[in-house]
Amino acid sequence: MPRKVRRREKVLYKAIAGQRISELFELAEREALKGRMDRADRYVEIARKVGMKYLVPIPKQYKYLFCKNCYRFMLPGVTCRVRTNRGKLVISCTYCNAHRRIPLREKASAILK
Repeated sequence: MPRKVRRREKVLYKAIAGQRISELFELAEREALKGRMDRADRYVEIARKVGMKYLVPIPKQYKYLFCKNCYRFMLPGVTCRVRTNRGKLVISCTYCNAHRRIPLREKASAILK
């Protein structure tokens, strides 16, 4: 029978999970730049699973780095297209042709950095 997890431990687990998600997305970006898209996709998959297990949301800066339809890592110019259209930033996945439309504001340019 599993033991009951204390509140302090839960907070610690969530903090560690958040750090792990950040590390995995940084590793995914490095591997994608090297051309190892299979590894980058796997790191995104692991990061999502860690977030779901410990109920930690993926930070906004990393949410735009993977496709919500096929869950692949998106590297602009390689695995996705980035366009502007009628005041929106349109990000298209080249694997599944899913589109994500983000309204352009002052913050939109900081999203993809």
